[in-house]
Amino acid sequence: MLKMSEEIRRPGIVERVAGDVLHWAWGHVERLATVGHTSRQAGRFAAFGPGTTINFPSTVLHGEPRIEIGERCIIGPYATLSAGMPVPLDDRADPIVTIGDRCWLGKGIGIVAHERVEIGDDTCAGHFVYITDQNHGYENVDEPIATQLWKNAPVRVGRDCWLGHGSVILPGTTIGDHVVVAAGSVVTGTVPDFAVIAGAPARIVRRYFPELGWVPTDRDGNPREPGDPSTAPTSAPG
Repeated sequence: MLKMSEEIRRPGIVERVAGDVLHWAWGHVERLATVGHTSRQAGRFAAFGPGTTINFPSTVLHGEPRIEIGERCIIGPYATLSAGMPVPLDDRADPIVTIGDRCWLGKGIGIVAHERVEIGDDTCAGHFVYITDQNHGYENVDEPIATQLWKNAPVRVGRDCWLGHGSVILPGTTIGDHVVVAAGSVVTGTVPDFAVIAGAPARIVRRYFPELGWVPTDRDGNPREPGDPSTAPTSAPG
């Protein structure tokens, strides 16, 4: 008995046991607190498809009655899903945020919408991707930017897209189907189907043409001629 007591008092034993208990407890908390299709929290959304989960913990869930999420989506922890201003919303109005079926949105995803953000089926996002349809005005130099009227412009991300780690999708952006956005890119404007974009601001660096396959492009998104130096950085999607 004395030998066992001495073993328990040895440095590190208590800490290891406590660590094991805490990891076990946290795993159960994560499992029980995850928002699933049958949970009470899911009932607050405009739609929350079967097989969909929002992993615990989330950062902000606001305006759920104006957010619809399709089937078999996985939304990572520390997510922000926000629809509308921080005032009571009309629950009967059309959704502001729509996320399609089978979307995988990584840790720290941020979707902040006031007018309309739409994400197509089978689209995936890396960690800490940010999508918004609103920017503050800045034109009046005598007034703080934070108090100037905002400008809304709808955002659409197509089907089967990959949004790399840390990419930012700005108001008014339309991204076509089967588009890859490289890590760290800042996207605005219109992106055609079957393209790879990179940079800040992002531009097309590769594109699929039926007769050519996937080829590098010039600054206008056209197939780059041999020897053309106007090629974009070759950073890999992330």
